Amino acid sequence: MLEEKDRELHDNVGGEEYSETTGALKDSEKSPEKKSKKKKEVIEKKISETDTSIESDDVLVEIDESNAEDAEDSDTHQRHHIPQLDYHALSMENLVGELQRLVRNEKVQAIKRHVDAIKHEFDLKFQEFLEHKKEDFISNGGNEIDFKYNSVAKRQFNEVYADYKEKRNQHYKSLEKSHKDNLTNRLEIIEELKGLVNIEEDINTTYKNFKDIQERWRNAGPVPRTHYNDVWQTYQHHIEIFYDFLHINRELRDLDFKHNLEEKTKIVEQAEILVQEENLDKAFRELQTLHKIWKEDIGPVDKEHRDAIWERFSNATKALHHRRQDHFKELEKVYEQNLIKKQEIIAAIHELTENVADDHKTLQEQIAKIEEFRNAFFKAGKVPQKVNETTWAAFKESVRKFNRNKNSYYKNLKNEQQENLDKKRALLALAISLKDSEEWESTTMEMKRIQGEWKKIGHVPRKYSDKIWKEFKTACNHYFNRLHALKNEAAEEENDNLEKKNACLERIKEFELSGKREKDLAVLKSYIEEWKDYGRVPFNKKNINQKFNKIVDALFRKLNVSRQEAELLKYGNKIQELSQKEDEQAIYQERTFIRRKIDESKSEIRQLENNLQFFSNASEDNPLVQEVIKKVDDHKAELATWKAKLKKLNILENNLNKTVAVEETESSDSEEA
Repeated sequence: MLEEKDRELHDNVGGEEYSETTGALKDSEKSPEKKSKKKKEVIEKKISETDTSIESDDVLVEIDESNAEDAEDSDTHQRHHIPQLDYHALSMENLVGELQRLVRNEKVQAIKRHVDAIKHEFDLKFQEFLEHKKEDFISNGGNEIDFKYNSVAKRQFNEVYADYKEKRNQHYKSLEKSHKDNLTNRLEIIEELKGLVNIEEDINTTYKNFKDIQERWRNAGPVPRTHYNDVWQTYQHHIEIFYDFLHINRELRDLDFKHNLEEKTKIVEQAEILVQEENLDKAFRELQTLHKIWKEDIGPVDKEHRDAIWERFSNATKALHHRRQDHFKELEKVYEQNLIKKQEIIAAIHELTENVADDHKTLQEQIAKIEEFRNAFFKAGKVPQKVNETTWAAFKESVRKFNRNKNSYYKNLKNEQQENLDKKRALLALAISLKDSEEWESTTMEMKRIQGEWKKIGHVPRKYSDKIWKEFKTACNHYFNRLHALKNEAAEEENDNLEKKNACLERIKEFELSGKREKDLAVLKSYIEEWKDYGRVPFNKKNINQKFNKIVDALFRKLNVSRQEAELLKYGNKIQELSQKEDEQAIYQERTFIRRKIDESKSEIRQLENNLQFFSNASEDNPLVQEVIKKVDDHKAELATWKAKLKKLNILENNLNKTVAVEETESSDSEEA
């Protein structure tokens, strides 16, 4: 560095001033004061004219500036050992957690770069988050000037960051006084160093004082960064002057040069080892420390070795620098790949933005997809610094555009949701009006219908959604709980009927005909009437009716009772049941059923008789003809049975009408009376 050039100049000036062979200035020709003054002027002139191109090397400038920046901290090397995460990939909550961990566990002077990077990323993410919330607020009818948002993550971040600033301020406040004291002490040491060349005493004593000054300087502590370079340059300047002064005692100077050469050789060897260090960050940190020691703690070496030792140190430094540069180039390639990934993500968001869905379900899927893109963007890694801001801006704008389109959809949906709310309120009112109804059949159908209608109606405003649903559900549950309770009672009754019918079935199985037809018919009719009285059985046990009818039909056949007569005997119980109920609706439904059966029978007969025309040339002995004729006869028998049932039903209805007419006449006579 520059110090080696300066030292060479000082030696040349000293040699020029004290040489006995060049005819230059002699000790006897100048007083000590003039000699020192003249020497200083020559040195300062030479320094100002010296080529400082060595400092133009990027790595040397970087190391020198970094050491100057670290001058305020006595323990600055520790901060370089704290890993710096990819803060860009962390969420706001994770950034808060990482900041909290650093502030609690690390020295405040060692985390400035980490905290600054975290704050930068948090501010970017929070600003984007806030803009998104603001757009939502405005899209829902809010006024921009009324927008306020209380973020838990932001509040936590501010608390931790305030804690960091307080600790940092306390730290630097405590350092301020010691830095000023150290600066005063170092300036006093420089004054003592300046005075060494003017003291007339034994050179060994002067040299001993010089070494004492060097030791005190090394232990003088850090000074304010703003004074670091000036103080160090002033100190080095007077060190050079002292070495020129020491030129008259070559033995002491050579011993010092030899010691310095040994120390610098050790440093060079360590630097050469660092060139092979795999961890480049660690290697550069240690190289920075070696340069600091070289610059601040070790003096010059003799002219013979000066260039060689510096060249060796400089070459090791540059070799490590080239490795770092190659590493950074590889990182740049990775950053370029990351940039391509992020541009693809931005393009995908843009494409999604151009095709925003017009239904809630699909739009929610798109919102989830946007969130996936966001996470992928942050996890994609760093991009080249020159395009970092533009890439981030493009990402934010693409997401913001999607949000605007999404909010526009929901703004239009708001009116539709209000209409849906009105529809659901109408269904709720209807459900409440029916919940205590005892018209079970019609009400059950209606309740199921309005439940189906409710499902078809779309979303309502969120603030009403839960409340109106609970009210509707409560009304429906109230009705169906009553219905289920009734069915449970009916189920108990059906099980009881089943037990009774099982007993009746066992008795009729054991019944034997007496041979007296009328008596046996009367018994069978009593069994049929008893069976009908027991009513319904559980649905899965309805086959018991078939078993009963099968036994009854067999007994009727033994009594030579025709199928039609048997059917009419059993139908008599149905007529009796309808008579007891006096239910006009039930009679109407029964008549409709019988007429449909009559029409079906007539239709089958016509179809079969038409089919017989295809067998005009066939003999009646033909099996196919016989089968069709048998079917025609069966359907005619069924038709006669259905007509007979209809006749009984008509007689029942006429009797009921006469009864009603008599009751009305009696009621009218009573009123006239």
